[in-house]
Amino acid sequence: MKNCRQDGRKAVTKKMNFSALISKLDGILWGWPLILLLFGTHIFMTIRTGFIQKDIFKAIRFSVTKDPDAEGDVSQFGALTTALSSTIGTGNIIGVGTAIALGGPGAVLWTWLTGVFGIATKYAETLIAVKYRVKSEDGTMIGGAMYALDRGLHMRWLGIVFALLASICGFGIGCMVQANAVASNFQENLGLSPWIAAVGLSIIVGLVIIGGIQSITKVSEMLVPFMALFYVVGCTYILIMNHDVLGEAIVTICRSAVSPRAAGGGFIGSTVAMACRYGFARGLFSNESGMGSAPLVASAAQTRNPKRQALVSMTGTFWDTVVICLMTGLVLVSCIIKHPHIDGLSGNGGELTSVAFATIPRLGLPILIVGLITFAFSTILGWYYYGERCAVYLFGEKAIPVYKVLWVAGVFVGSLMKLNTVWDLADLLNGLMAIPNIIAVLLLSGIVAAETRRYKGKHIDDYSDEAVPEIKNANKGVIG
Repeated sequence: MKNCRQDGRKAVTKKMNFSALISKLDGILWGWPLILLLFGTHIFMTIRTGFIQKDIFKAIRFSVTKDPDAEGDVSQFGALTTALSSTIGTGNIIGVGTAIALGGPGAVLWTWLTGVFGIATKYAETLIAVKYRVKSEDGTMIGGAMYALDRGLHMRWLGIVFALLASICGFGIGCMVQANAVASNFQENLGLSPWIAAVGLSIIVGLVIIGGIQSITKVSEMLVPFMALFYVVGCTYILIMNHDVLGEAIVTICRSAVSPRAAGGGFIGSTVAMACRYGFARGLFSNESGMGSAPLVASAAQTRNPKRQALVSMTGTFWDTVVICLMTGLVLVSCIIKHPHIDGLSGNGGELTSVAFATIPRLGLPILIVGLITFAFSTILGWYYYGERCAVYLFGEKAIPVYKVLWVAGVFVGSLMKLNTVWDLADLLNGLMAIPNIIAVLLLSGIVAAETRRYKGKHIDDYSDEAVPEIKNANKGVIG
């Protein structure tokens, strides 16, 4: 009996040591060097592309314009919604709440700025992904940072590192975290056993991913517009209710980003460094600009040239962070100011968001629950495709069935686990995954600038070989 107790204490100690180790590594990685690397890349690519953000409305128009005669597997809108299905998720709800709870209201501004300037990085990483994409053995288009590193920079070893990190990262950020969020919500709000959620969610996910990109895209095209609109309507209602403190909320967010400041009853002790760190970490978790994930599906899009799809893809960062994350941040900070009993010091982003949405009579929590569940489910689908493409790069087409089984198993296990350190682990993997992708973006920035200048005016809609010789040649490659 004594030995059992000792074994139990040792197990607990090991678990605590692991959690502490992950937290320490996360703190080191997300220090000023990585923050400056990411934000510096966002600003550098903004300058290098001639402030590509100015074309955001043209990009939105392209995103809903069919381009059926171009080479690719899915429509540009389908590729965008699939990417959005993975980026619009718990990062928009729990992630922003966690950033505020741990970094103070100033974290909202830093999160928003990662979106504004991150648009240029999302554009750049997508452009090189499409430019260097190839055809796989089954005839589908495949691309991403690993192909840009491999074919564009002849750094295959770094492409392998990226693909390995992304294929593993997906199980944390895109699978187990999301499954756990769904199961927890069903248990807390509907009283359903996590086992029921685990079985049901695993079956549904399995049925969708078995159809590959076509099936995932069809579900995303239906689900993403609905879930985003549903959530935005809820946020808008709260902001209307809090209109009397909205101006104060904006001022508090801006001032807290550059100096320690309290809002309501919470955030005492939050620092500028904490606001910046958590703002950037949650911003990357949410919009994934610089991470290299969204270009994995953008490479399958039907597009006439790399710039056109890059423009479409950059709208994902705009919708995810510039719009939805900002609305979430304004909702939370305005609720804290108006209801001082809502304390952000607990560090529980999910609880903070739940309390804020509970201010909507009767419908607040249902809106949050439906939003969180649909966001999480769609993220599981989008990240599956990301991980699968990386597994194909590493092991070939034979890896697909195995990855499907492992993914469904991850959904099942994640629904049942207590993921106490999962946010730190997700931040850690995100940061590691971003490094090789950022290297590709920076070293190929000259190509990005040249392609951006080449396709402008009528040439952005040009099919001719003379207008797009590089992409025509790049697409002749086949995975061996």
